[in-house]
Amino acid sequence: MENTLKTVVITGASSGFGEGAVKAFADKGYRVRGTMRGTDGRNAAKKAALEAHSPHIAIIDLDVADDASVEAGFAQILNEGPVDILINNAGIMYLGITEAFSVAQAKEQMETNYYGAIRTIQAVLPAMQKAGSGLIINTSSIVGRISPPFFGTYSATKHALEGYSQALRYEVAKRGVDVAIVEPGPFGTGLLGSGKAPAHGAVLESYGELAGVPAAMGAEFAKMLQSDGAPDPKWVVDAYLNLAEMPAGQRPVRRVVGIDWGVDEMNRLTQPIQDKILHEMQLEGVLGGVSA
Repeated sequence: MENTLKTVVITGASSGFGEGAVKAFADKGYRVRGTMRGTDGRNAAKKAALEAHSPHIAIIDLDVADDASVEAGFAQILNEGPVDILINNAGIMYLGITEAFSVAQAKEQMETNYYGAIRTIQAVLPAMQKAGSGLIINTSSIVGRISPPFFGTYSATKHALEGYSQALRYEVAKRGVDVAIVEPGPFGTGLLGSGKAPAHGAVLESYGELAGVPAAMGAEFAKMLQSDGAPDPKWVVDAYLNLAEMPAGQRPVRRVVGIDWGVDEMNRLTQPIQDKILHEMQLEGVLGGVSA
């Protein structure tokens, strides 16, 4: 019976949306392969708890920011059989004065949030295209469509992921693979608390009182997101499940979840303009009808 189940791979399974999604997909009858770092160390208890939740769950030690780790992890996963759904959920976020983050800190976020997604996609896409079916869900953010102050280096990673995902969707749709983007607003998942402070202290000093605003804002966000009536991280998990269970070829490009800061409206207005590029480039016959 196990061999008939669809397989979903979910990165960033140690907490937040990823942890919830691993449980939810297993409860729905999927074979789930969650990935996280440190399964023999700091996340050993998390791995054990998730695997105890369901016999359909296995946790793989994998760092999306490391080529060799992704190669080894997906070799193990694909040795068991094909991957039907990939959910790129792993992410890190640094909040602060944009100028004060070092290039190294910007690269750290890109390695996980953008290059990490490319690594995992390239691991599964050849087999999906050969099979003529598959779903890739990339977890972006509402700040992948807008750029608020203090989110600069993080927002850049999500804008990059959005651009990559949109282009990839056009290119693989005719081969039976769907690419969808989930854009969460702020949620109380611990993402805010896991970031790093800007490396360039001297730059921070030049901003005077403004330098303290990001930390104060983050504290207020954290308080709000833990209060009664705050957006429920389960909404994002439900969005993943809903996309997984929609008919192939009918999934939307983007889905905003939670507080939207106007991004829903932006998506409605800009997607038709985006899709016109197929006509402008005379690619409609080559790529087929790919719409929102």
